[in-house]
Amino acid sequence: MSERGRCRLPGRGRSLDTSPCCAEDRCVRGLPHAPVVATECLATTDLVPQHGEVVMNENRKSATSNVCPDCRQVPATGTALDRRSFLKVTAVAASATAAGTAVAAKPTAKSSSETLVQQLYQTLTPRQKELCAFAFDHPLRQKVDNNWRITEARVGRDFSPEQQDLIRQIFLSLHSEEYAPKVLHQVEHDNGRGGLGACSIALFGEPGSGKFEFVFTGRHVTRRCDGDSVEGTAFGGPIFYGHAAQGFYEKPDHPGNVYWYQALRANKLFQALDGKQRKLALRGDPRAERGTETVKLRGKADELPGLPVAELTADQKELARAVLADLLAPFRPPDAQECLKLIEKNGFDKLHFSYFKNRDIGNDGVWDVWQIEGPAMVWYFRGAPHVHTWVHVRETA
Repeated sequence: MSERGRCRLPGRGRSLDTSPCCAEDRCVRGLPHAPVVATECLATTDLVPQHGEVVMNENRKSATSNVCPDCRQVPATGTALDRRSFLKVTAVAASATAAGTAVAAKPTAKSSSETLVQQLYQTLTPRQKELCAFAFDHPLRQKVDNNWRITEARVGRDFSPEQQDLIRQIFLSLHSEEYAPKVLHQVEHDNGRGGLGACSIALFGEPGSGKFEFVFTGRHVTRRCDGDSVEGTAFGGPIFYGHAAQGFYEKPDHPGNVYWYQALRANKLFQALDGKQRKLALRGDPRAERGTETVKLRGKADELPGLPVAELTADQKELARAVLADLLAPFRPPDAQECLKLIEKNGFDKLHFSYFKNRDIGNDGVWDVWQIEGPAMVWYFRGAPHVHTWVHVRETA
């Protein structure tokens, strides 16, 4: 077997009893792996998918058999969102709230994410600024990916406990009160032993003295806080969220996945469509996942695939709006409202819904992969083999 199929983590890929390759392009440590295209791992005969591709094996014995231990996030209990781990995360958020921090609170003049970002920036040492501070117009600010570290500045390694607490507060306060603990659990779970500490940050510009943006990244997470510095753009730019709740290959009903409820809502809309509408909405293969290129905007409604909202009945349009509401539910109200405002400005009726039949886990007709696309919007939910969601909403493409 060639080196292309081997994990390049130190000490791995030497013999048949070593751990198999990671199934994503980078492990949670941020170390690169060789690009793999349907090659056999040393320790398993399962196929390893190329980054952005899916190789389904219905006969696999373990949902995580092709994931190296540094990327495996499945708890020993076998359930990702079990009661103990969920209560632990909830307790962290609750204790921070009791201490007077801005955890999942509605933004105020004193407790907004932007204020917290300014506080963090003021504590950075010259060495820390070398690691994570850039000019506002640096091209790195506009990147997005599914599993990446925007800088070498690791939250748990390169920042003091007080700074780590500020970063945690910033992240939590970017989300709604209901979903902040769940989203925090997902990030802690998917980023391995280091949890949130294994993630990285970058700051662009200087908070409090002009345009700025804070970017938080890791496995299955890209979030932004910009204080409306990026005009005409929801969330400050493209974002990403996802979850591998019980391993790389999830079951058809995605147990424990904190975002699967969004797909169920989208499938409720599909079930309300008539035969002609379903024919327009149902597609074959979805878009490829290629980093920032994944969320490239088309700019023209007449070039979009899928079923236009304009062809829905009044009742169906209400279901479509319910899908949007569920998509926006995890985020803090100001960001959700700004996003919806931009969608409406471009025309709600110009949105197109697409469902992709070739990535249906279990062949149950509950579409795991689907998207909403408009002239200046992409919301791509790739639910197979686990959830990846790519988001980019602007005023103009």
